[in-house]
Amino acid sequence: MNLQTLKNVSTNSKASPRSFGGIFDLDKKKKRLDELAIQAENPALWGKPDEMQKLNKEKSLLEKAVGEFDSFTGRLSDASVLLEMANEATDEASFIEVKSEVASLEKLSQELELKRVLNGELDGNSTYLSINSGAGGTESCDWAEMLLRMYTRYADKHGYKVQVIEMTEGEGAGIKSCTLLIEGPYAYGYLKAESGVHRLVRISPFDSNARRHTSFSSVFAWAEVDDDINIEVRPEDLKVDTYRASGAGGQHVNRTDSAVRMTHIPTGVIVSCQVERSQIQNREKALKMLKAKLYELEVEKRNAEKDAMNSQKKANEWGSQIRSYVMHPYQMVKDHRTDFETNQVDDVMDGDLDGFIMAYLKEQVNQEVKPS
Repeated sequence: MNLQTLKNVSTNSKASPRSFGGIFDLDKKKKRLDELAIQAENPALWGKPDEMQKLNKEKSLLEKAVGEFDSFTGRLSDASVLLEMANEATDEASFIEVKSEVASLEKLSQELELKRVLNGELDGNSTYLSINSGAGGTESCDWAEMLLRMYTRYADKHGYKVQVIEMTEGEGAGIKSCTLLIEGPYAYGYLKAESGVHRLVRISPFDSNARRHTSFSSVFAWAEVDDDINIEVRPEDLKVDTYRASGAGGQHVNRTDSAVRMTHIPTGVIVSCQVERSQIQNREKALKMLKAKLYELEVEKRNAEKDAMNSQKKANEWGSQIRSYVMHPYQMVKDHRTDFETNQVDDVMDGDLDGFIMAYLKEQVNQEVKPS
């Protein structure tokens, strides 16, 4: 990138805020934030915690969107000023600095534009994420626990809150299954990209002969829904079982049958919750999870021809994986839906999933704009 190119970027960037504002309705978002601020000062709302929670959630989403845009335009302006100063002083070091910043801003602008695809009814919501070990016994249980750590690290990097709702430990190592609640703006919009079967190839730490093993675990994300979503669940359609919680959770949790497993008989949907100390609290949380899953089923049914999620719910075995993580004989993680890949396996397992998620979202955008 030469000086003239940088000048062109600087010149073009002065028009960028307006064009991005049109894409993201920046003025509309700021106006809505002003309206929410006025509503929050209304004493009539102070005694209505549910309404206040919805208001604060909408405010948080809007503030995040506006903040990201303002940060982008601020950095763009700073880069333009630095370029002018570097040009006047013929400062090569400053040119290099601007070049690096422009490359970073170009990537950020693409990410901001991709957020246009996160316009689904539930994309802005928090998400439940279930992980289930598949074919491979102890190997897959260990792999499921590795995925648990990976998604926990991803959430930490993005400022999301993670709560373990239910977990079943493996017999020898790892976990058979777990369900997480990942709370934060657009958690579902991003993590829905992770639904599918994940395949691991490595030298097994459980094999005394150090042979290569292949393991599978499935991941499924579904959005948390508001309590006022009208999903009817009749008591006669429910089968509720209680059991003793496993794993960490406090003495009370481990001594009593406080965990709840809830089965919706007409659909066969099963949810479990063991995070709370009382059976009543676990039952309430399980019912909310069940409603969220049933709502997800309704959305899928309504948009069956457009919903890629249906094609991702495949058998937890060979030939159905959406992504492969190869640790031996070479290092590579590859998404088979988008062909996005990296050899930085350790970074991926430490929660660096942005490249895969963005590639998936970009693929969805491309599918939307293809002529029918």
